[in-house]
Amino acid sequence: MADQSLMKVFCSVATQAPFPKSMQPAVKADLREIWQAETRAAAETAMDTFAEKYGAKYEKAVTCLTKDREALLAFYDFPADHWDHLRTGNPIESVFATVRHRTVRTKGALSQKTAKLMVFMLVQAAAKTWRRLKGANHLPMVIEGVTFTDGVAASDAETRAA
Repeated sequence: MADQSLMKVFCSVATQAPFPKSMQPAVKADLREIWQAETRAAAETAMDTFAEKYGAKYEKAVTCLTKDREALLAFYDFPADHWDHLRTGNPIESVFATVRHRTVRTKGALSQKTAKLMVFMLVQAAAKTWRRLKGANHLPMVIEGVTFTDGVAASDAETRAA
């Protein structure tokens, strides 16, 4: 996926684009229709509707959203249990928030060895409060390269259709 999280991309379209403040709640609701859709097809339909609705007057915002369509909708190729995690903010950034907060407070009087030790200890302490991944049982399938369509493994979808 792109460097930015889905939420950042969707929100930046609504807030940085030249939408009047009075329109922003409606724009955000339309964006929510895209990233909360149950299937990729529904999300693509919602994205097309957004483009038709706002494209004539707010072309820059629509271009921002549609240029990375595949990357923004890539989470549909993963298990549905993982979607909450994929839709949220940058996981790397949230992991190191505690470390950044503490290292700023130490005033930089550390050697390289003690800095590494402090970062390691802070990450270890922060790991105790991390939320477990939903659908961790799907990870082996993801690693093996099983194809998922709208959050369902391809083999599961075939047996349901039969």
